[in-house]
Amino acid sequence: MNDIGSIVWDLGDIALRSVISLAVLFMITRMMGKKQISQLTFFDYVIGISIGSISAELAFNNDIPYSHGLIAVAIYGVIAILISVLTNKRLWARRFFTGRAFILIDKGKILEENLTKVRYDINDLLAEARNSGYFNISDIEYAVMETNGKLSFLPKEEKSPPLLEDLGIQKKQEGLVANVIIDGKVMRENLQNAGLNEDWLKQELKKQHFSSIHEIILATADNNNALTVFPRTHKPRKNTPMD
Repeated sequence: MNDIGSIVWDLGDIALRSVISLAVLFMITRMMGKKQISQLTFFDYVIGISIGSISAELAFNNDIPYSHGLIAVAIYGVIAILISVLTNKRLWARRFFTGRAFILIDKGKILEENLTKVRYDINDLLAEARNSGYFNISDIEYAVMETNGKLSFLPKEEKSPPLLEDLGIQKKQEGLVANVIIDGKVMRENLQNAGLNEDWLKQELKKQHFSSIHEIILATADNNNALTVFPRTHKPRKNTPMD
């Protein structure tokens, strides 16, 4: 019985540690901002790995006191936040912690020296150009490696696709669409923000021969009050009418 009790105690302790470390990690991550993975700098990446490692260690290592693990995660998080504030206000700090952009192609000329600085070879450059739709490197006027390692390309003028203004075509800005039904539920706030109401929604759905909102996985309304409906591809569990 003692062995069983010890096992249960250890499992409970691991579960509690996991929940606490996950909660703290979530709060610290939210405080650090909402950058996407592709937007993370090298410093952000290092901080993220460190915090994740500490949280994982706290979750299953009973020898580490709760307070020690939480303090370590908090310190890393605070440092990351302070560095973020500093880089937003000071150019020298931004260049030190996040780096700077490098021009790899300048007016159609490949800058081999900058390729070396960013640890790129010509095959890497060609591969990235193909991934961006440029199968002929001579079509590129400029190529810039951003601070997050992503390459941005500017094609030569004669290789750029024509704009509507170049063709003398005027087009009305479509604007954002409002998601008025999501997963069979009416988004009343979105309807209100779009200047619409549920009576309008019911009428529009009836015009398109929908008798229940549960038949719909998504419905959107544009700024011209045109409703686009995406029906479910399987039979809904409910068949509640819209009235």
